Amino acid sequence: MKNSLTAGLALCLLAATGLAHASSDPLQVRSWAAACANCHGTNGQAQPGNEPLAGGNKDEMLKKLMDFKSGAKPATIMHQLSKGYTDEQLAAIAGWFAAQKK
Repeated sequence: MKNSLTAGLALCLLAATGLAHASSDPLQVRSWAAACANCHGTNGQAQPGNEPLAGGNKDEMLKKLMDFKSGAKPATIMHQLSKGYTDEQLAAIAGWFAAQKK
């Protein structure tokens, strides 16, 4: 019993470490952000009619994403997409877009 408990704890720690590393890996964050290009344009440079994300305020973007995820902000698709990411991943994505040139 003790060995399986220790093994389970080790797996949890390994998974948490992997998530922390992935969210700090710029290439991984860029990959997550690339999924937004369909509506928000390459690197967040949206076409007219869509909201540009490049150079936006990180905190405002993260608040919107979290509101979409919780259902507090109505949406056609963003509420579904945002639920596919952890809060940490959403923060990393918002930071990535905020760092892009307008």
